[in-house]
Amino acid sequence: MNQYDFVQIINPFRDKLFRLAKRLLVSTEEAEDATQEVLVKLWNKNNSLNKYNSIEALAMKITKNYCLDQLKSKRASNLPITHNNYKDQQSTAEQKTEVNDCLQWVEKIINQLPEQQRILIQLRDVEQYEYAEIAQIVKMTESAIRTTLSRTRKTIREKMQQKNNHGII
Repeated sequence: MNQYDFVQIINPFRDKLFRLAKRLLVSTEEAEDATQEVLVKLWNKNNSLNKYNSIEALAMKITKNYCLDQLKSKRASNLPITHNNYKDQQSTAEQKTEVNDCLQWVEKIINQLPEQQRILIQLRDVEQYEYAEIAQIVKMTESAIRTTLSRTRKTIREKMQQKNNHGII
């Protein structure tokens, strides 16, 4: 495979790799480095990429594993998750403030989730991967992913209701 073909295959999902890395590593610089490392790993495998059913799933799996390795080796503390993919389309300043407040609370709740739940929320709800693709990436069954996501969403809903009822999380 030549460089042009490789770029044509990788370009459609390169931003997804970056967003997953950013979700896990938080730092834009670290996410860019991680994305670059993953692309180098894929390039080194370029002659054998055609044997994979989904190069995108492989790339996401490599990204996830690389980021988790980075987190384990550099720090054991909790890191905030940032989400910049939301495109605000509200019309008034008051609605924008309310939406931003809600997003901040959801982000805070997601920050408190276990790592696996954060990854699944990112892949399914943010990146909108299909369950089969997520299963390849995280090595879980589709039913386990559905169950985990359902419980995670329920936890988020309950904590948002607590916040709305009591003003705290």
